[in-house]
Formats: sequence, structure tokens, C-alpha cells
Amino acid sequence: MKTFNPKNLNELRLCARCIYDETVPSISFDEEGICNYCRMIEGLSIQYKTGTPEGEQNLMQIIDKIKRAGKGKKYDCVIGVSGGTDSSYMCVMAKKWGLRPLAAHYDNTWNTAIATENIRKVLGKLKIDLYTHVIDNKESDDIIRSFFKASVPDLDCATDIALAETLYRAASKHGINYILEGHSFVTEGVSPIGTLYMDGKYIKSVHKKFGSRKMKTYPNMDFMTFMKWILVKRIKKIRPLWYIDYSKEEAREFLEKEFGWQYYGGHHLENRITAFHHSYYNPVKFNIDNRNNALAASVRRGTLSREQAIEIYCQTPIMEDNLLEYFKKRLELSDSEFERIMDLPGKTYRDYPTYKKRFERLRPFFYLIAKAHLVPMSFYLKYCFPQAQ
Repeated sequence: MKTFNPKNLNELRLCARCIYDETVPSISFDEEGICNYCRMIEGLSIQYKTGTPEGEQNLMQIIDKIKRAGKGKKYDCVIGVSGGTDSSYMCVMAKKWGLRPLAAHYDNTWNTAIATENIRKVLGKLKIDLYTHVIDNKESDDIIRSFFKASVPDLDCATDIALAETLYRAASKHGINYILEGHSFVTEGVSPIGTLYMDGKYIKSVHKKFGSRKMKTYPNMDFMTFMKWILVKRIKKIRPLWYIDYSKEEAREFLEKEFGWQYYGGHHLENRITAFHHSYYNPVKFNIDNRNNALAASVRRGTLSREQAIEIYCQTPIMEDNLLEYFKKRLELSDSEFERIMDLPGKTYRDYPTYKKRFERLRPFFYLIAKAHLVPMSFYLKYCFPQAQ
């Protein structure tokens, strides 16, 4: 059986500031030895005035717009919740700012008990209503199995697309104009495009080739549906943590103290398929270790030294006991079939039909859309530029 084989960072060129190495997709280094991803974070910090009085003032102006747009309605914004740190804290801050949020959750039926309890505890104490879309568990497994058979590093991308669609549906159903997302480029970075890709056409094409069930309950989002949400419904996406001084560690301590919220052991580990994806599948099959995003971000903001981050990065990722066996049993994979697929040559989104070229052709359009908060700026930066092969 294949096992995790950490990179020998002593043999690779590293960014002079973070821990990204020369194998990171589309990476480049400037004359100071600093990678383009660090420079991207610098640019976003300047653009959003992150953690400055001006940044907070700009956010408060957006909050005022949200309140005006939601006047007379039961809810004025939607917040996606997973039971994780960022989305839980986003609910807390929304109430603190005087907003009336509706929480929305996409249940891919792989949630941990900890995540489910975290959602219940936080929303219950804050008195926030919950909109949930639950996919048929056999259908969910069939989609995941399809991506496993496709031999791509995007095993769980269907969850991200479905969550986005669920948020839009919740907003549309209740006449809400704003979605708040609990993402922070300061604490998480921006994932390199080669590490993860997703769009509705990609999901449909992979499932059509490898799936065995019809997608009936899965909330996919094709291009025209995407355009409906942003151009017809004009539903805006705001990432408040891009504007303020945010500490994930302090947020976690606050949630534990005030809500009895429980930590699940690491970034993305609150959902079993996401945990398997990040802790075993990508590191073992593709030598892609997605921990470097958060570790690099921690180095940039000074909460970890480069030496500490590298030491963690070279250790085997944390994985729930028996998760590997759970994955095989749930997807009805024998040991031999599992090993056969793990040994297949790796492929990428380029091997299947996607919207990627369309996004690139429409780059000027998406730049304007991102400036208008109708899509996150990270979507424009990640999906609308050609990528090195």
C-alpha cells in the first residue's frame, strides 16, 4: 500500500518568505526570492486594506448596504456553515454587526458528529435559523467514487460547488441580496489552481463518464445558472474577513469558551471526505499536501516561524482513525480495487470538459463582476488566467 512520502525540501527551492516550493503549480520567484503567491497576498492586503481602520470602515459601509437591502425582510444575508472555525465565527460577527443572517448548510452526508454538534451549538445560542440541502447519500457516494475513478486531485470539489449553489438557492428563496463567506486569505492563503479546480461542467462530465446513478438531488451549478445568480438575481458575495484583523486561533478560543464548540483537529477535518481528500488521497497519490496553504499563511503573518512550519509540513498529516477503511467500505471498494485506482496515472481537470477556457475568455467581464462583489476576487485570480502546463 502506498504511504505518505514527504517532500525533501532541502532539495527544492523555497520561497524566501513562506514555505511554498518550486513544485507548487504556476509558482515564480522574484529577484528577492519571494514567490508570486506571497506577492498576491500583499496585493490583496493593500486592495482590501486588511486589518486597518480604513479596511474596517469599508466593511462597515458594506454592512450598512446589507442592512438597507434587507430592510423589511426576515433575513438580510446568508452565511454558509460547516461547523468549522471560520464559518462559526462569521455567524458570531454577523450578529455583532446587527445583521439578521440565515445560515445555510450543504450536507454531503460525510459530516463528522463534531461538525454537526458545532453547528447546532452556535446557531442555537445565536438564534440563527438554518437552511439545509441534504443530498441522497448513495448519490453523494457515486459522485465521489466518480472523481476517485477519474484519478484527479479534485476528489471533493463537488462539495464546494454544491455549497455555493445551496447558498444561492437559500438567498433566492428568501429574497436576500448578500452572501457572507468565512474565508480569510490571511489565514488560509489562496490555493494554487493546480491544487484544486472545480466547476459545474467538470462535475457533470466526470460523473457522466464514471458514475452509475443519475444526479437527482445533487445541487450542481452550470454556467447559465451561475449567470442567473450573479446577473439576474444580482446576489453579491462578501468576505468580511478580508477586511478585518482576524486570528483563527483567537476565534477558536472564543468559540470554545462561549459555545462549547469543539475543535476537530485541523483545517478541513470537520468533514470525513474532505479530511480523507486532504490527509491521505492527495498527499499519497499526487504528492500534493494542501497543508502548505495554511502553513505558508501562518509564516506570512508571523504565527509560525518558517522552521516550525517546515517541521509540521514534513510530518504525516493527521487522519481520523479508521478513515481509510471507512472510505473503502462506504464507496464499496475492495482493497484490490482501491489499490488499483490509487496506482493509476494521475490526471487533471485538463483531461475532462470544463468551463476553464470560457472563464479565461471572459476575464475582463469577471474582473468587473469581482469588483462589484458578484464573485469573489479569488475566483478571478484563480480561474480566469491561463495556467502553465
